[in-house]
Amino acid sequence: MGALDEPLTKLVGDRTAKVLADSLKLRTVGDLLHHYPRRYVERGQLTSLDELEIDEHVTVLARIEKVTLIPFRGRKGDRLEVVVTDGRSRLSLVFFNQGWRQKELRAGAQGLFAGKVGVFNRTRQLVSPDYQLLDEDSDSDAARQFAGRLIPVYGASAQMPSWKLSICIETALTKHLADVGEPLPAELRERHGLIPLPEALELIHRPRSQADRERAQSRLRWDEAFVLQVALARRRAAESALPAVPRKAREGGLLDAFDARLPFTLTEGQQKVSAEITADLAGEHPMHRLLQGEVGSGKTLVALRAMLAVVDAGGQAVLLAPTEVLAQQHHRSIVEMMGDLAEGGMLGGSDLGTRVVLLTGSMGVPARRQALLDMACGDAGIAIGTHALIEDKVQFQDLGLVVVDEQHRFGVEQRDALRAKGEQPPHLLVMTATPIPRTVAMTVFGDLETSVLDQLPAGRSPISTHVVPAVEKPNFLTRAWERVREEVAKGHQAYVVCPRIGDEEPAAPSKGDPKKKRRASEEDLEDIADLGAESDERRPPLSVVETAEKLVKGPLDGLRVEILHGRLAPDAKDEVMRRFAAGEVDVLVATTVIEVGVNVPNSTAMVIMDADRFGVSQLHQLRGRVGRGSAAGLCLLVTDMPAGSAARARLDAVAATLDGFELSRIDLEQRREGDVLGQAQSGVKSSLKVLSVLEDEEVIVTARAEATRLVAEDPDLAGHPELRTALESLLDEDRAAYMEKG
Repeated sequence: MGALDEPLTKLVGDRTAKVLADSLKLRTVGDLLHHYPRRYVERGQLTSLDELEIDEHVTVLARIEKVTLIPFRGRKGDRLEVVVTDGRSRLSLVFFNQGWRQKELRAGAQGLFAGKVGVFNRTRQLVSPDYQLLDEDSDSDAARQFAGRLIPVYGASAQMPSWKLSICIETALTKHLADVGEPLPAELRERHGLIPLPEALELIHRPRSQADRERAQSRLRWDEAFVLQVALARRRAAESALPAVPRKAREGGLLDAFDARLPFTLTEGQQKVSAEITADLAGEHPMHRLLQGEVGSGKTLVALRAMLAVVDAGGQAVLLAPTEVLAQQHHRSIVEMMGDLAEGGMLGGSDLGTRVVLLTGSMGVPARRQALLDMACGDAGIAIGTHALIEDKVQFQDLGLVVVDEQHRFGVEQRDALRAKGEQPPHLLVMTATPIPRTVAMTVFGDLETSVLDQLPAGRSPISTHVVPAVEKPNFLTRAWERVREEVAKGHQAYVVCPRIGDEEPAAPSKGDPKKKRRASEEDLEDIADLGAESDERRPPLSVVETAEKLVKGPLDGLRVEILHGRLAPDAKDEVMRRFAAGEVDVLVATTVIEVGVNVPNSTAMVIMDADRFGVSQLHQLRGRVGRGSAAGLCLLVTDMPAGSAARARLDAVAATLDGFELSRIDLEQRREGDVLGQAQSGVKSSLKVLSVLEDEEVIVTARAEATRLVAEDPDLAGHPELRTALESLLDEDRAAYMEKG
């Protein structure tokens, strides 16, 4: 165990170490040194107090303007009120029964004040805050510590204010800076003008200028990008070394017969991506490809052609969908596209055909037994299903390709369990209709080659999107329902989307984990609203059941209105979707069950109720259900959030553009990115502290190239022991398990 792995008890004592571990998850010397400042303040440069958010734990640099001791009326005790200012705004500090503090809290003094922002009588305040004075006459630790240089402000806690944390870090720097290893090869540092890591750590914590801070951040940004890309490069190298059965479509086979029946020509983008996939499938190592594209760009068709090529080559293909509705929709549309080619071995089926089976968790026993038999004996060349495909009893004769739709809705373990059903590692195609910025794809899906479909098929119509402020302008909502009636009068159909099912639904998930209470079943997975709006004391989200009742009795009286949500029986869901697709339903009131994969070209209008409760990318996905035919699409985002709020800003962004990649960038910026490797891939704590996957494209691209080159030369990192140590630190037990899996 190296010096940086030592527990903090040896450095700061048991009591302080416990506070650091409990409140900030800092347990070793290395953890402490890599806990970087959130921001810096200069002596005399006061914090802007009008930007403080309620309930946030803050550390501010401010000047004391006024100190008042107020005795309680009719009882013992007093209240000390200290007003601090940044020159424009004010913040109240309140201390109860601590009148003695007025001797040191004198008007004119500057100090660091830390506490949780609250409100009393419409005035923001900190109750019993920690503080350190920085005035020239002060002899405090903070005054001496921060003399003549930038003051680091750390992500702290109520038990551990920023300056106390800074003192701990100073101790670690003094005792252990010489123990810091150097993970970046010397030639790489020289090539990119990077300072040594010990110097970077000292400058990030003890900068004397903005230039010091920038030099340190530049180096630390490279560390995070490079170590992560080395991890991904090693995984790509390991995957590419595995054997796989080449799957090459035969001339005059199933794929050629399918292509000959297509009533349209593939777009240039579809042809290009199909060629990339075909080349991968013909190789002797497993394909690992991410297929991403705009809503309605034809990903399913490209994936189907890949599956048909594998069947042509004697193998089987499986399509894993996150919900029953989507699995049923995929099965229905693929069978329709293939015609008698999907009835191989059946009466009336094509001699070139194969069988396409569906498997979901709620299927009846006879149908389920037949599907399992068809997959096991090889009669079913294509299997489509939900998590039910992962069960142990599901077997394949020769699994050659796994297609995962909407990868973000699955855990890594589920994907790997399905791939393990092949005799040799099957090829893998991951699809997502959530556009991903290039640098995010290189980190979140850095082990996959990426194909992008950014071209919509001919005949698609534009979608106009408008925000409907229901409270500010109720006549706008009235007009929205009139527009729905107008579309139906033209022979078209409409969706109305609500965030929840109805009163019988369990309590909404917490804001911190919107999916936490929704993992029990496939049905629950179908109705997940992002719930991206600010948490406050608002009314419950509108429900499908209540909204449908009000519409039938009110503005949509006389129209054929049906409901759809994940808790309907599977047969009922399938029947509703069949009738809607057949034009027998005018308006479908649904949850996010229709978010992906639902394709009804005659649907031209969508009204999303409580639209602010959905995330940006989710709104974009929902909107993609309309405008899929020759008639123009209309999407109305109904909200009761006021103009100027962050929630309205999200909706305005969606209304302003149809560019999914731009909206994805906005979505990530508003979500503060989170942890690219952890949160997105394995659910563990953040690893990216300095690197921004949105802003640091040049660093990420260059680091990927450098990492690929180094791993090719030294796959086991035998010549780079410090880099291997840094990699082990990044890949804790959960991450290592993820990276080791396919």
